[in-house]
Amino acid sequence: MTGDLSIYEICLRMLLAIIFAGFIGFDREFKNRPAGIRTHILVGIGAVLIAMIQKEITHTALTIAQNNPEVGEVIRADEARLIAQVVSGIGFLGAGTIVVTKQVVRGLTTAASLWTVAGLGIAIGMGNYRIAIVGFVGIMLVLTVLKRVINIPTLKKIEISFVHKTTTKEFIADYFKDKEIEVKDVDFEVKKRGESRVYTNVYTVELPRSLSYQTVVEDLSMHENMVRVHLISM
Repeated sequence: MTGDLSIYEICLRMLLAIIFAGFIGFDREFKNRPAGIRTHILVGIGAVLIAMIQKEITHTALTIAQNNPEVGEVIRADEARLIAQVVSGIGFLGAGTIVVTKQVVRGLTTAASLWTVAGLGIAIGMGNYRIAIVGFVGIMLVLTVLKRVINIPTLKKIEISFVHKTTTKEFIADYFKDKEIEVKDVDFEVKKRGESRVYTNVYTVELPRSLSYQTVVEDLSMHENMVRVHLISM
């Protein structure tokens, strides 16, 4: 029994979920994130299935109530019940994609994309195609376009350990000036290693839009006096 859903409608909703979730999953997999195409498609399909099951439950309850008026008052069918479980339950899957290492948090966007894919699946499963299409376009714009259009400057700390204090500090200062890197704060530390001293400076910096932190770390690491160059997320 398929209620008010024909096999064509079921296939259409499933296909839309696969296409939409697949596109979002491709973006995540292309950027080498924990959850890729298959994970996103499975989340989308699962959400569609649950939404359609909920529609069937509601349709069946209404049919029984119409055919048996004497029991209508005791039959209850809440369309939001199973959907609420999807919205809360997908959080456990999303949490599995979040990794915290050395003060760096990764996977938040992927976790959010899984959650929104579940929302897309629910919308498709309930037959709200306009909501699903607009939601899909919005998600893709956020994942692929927004970062290129809006660049929010962020402060990060670069830890630099080096020897030969005078010449190396001059090199660092010249490099920051040449690359237009703005230094907000500096912390200093000195440690003795055998007969020599190792100087550690922690710079809180803001980079220009055209420069990445990875490039800065690589450039500084090339200097012969460098012992260690390390990026610290704030």
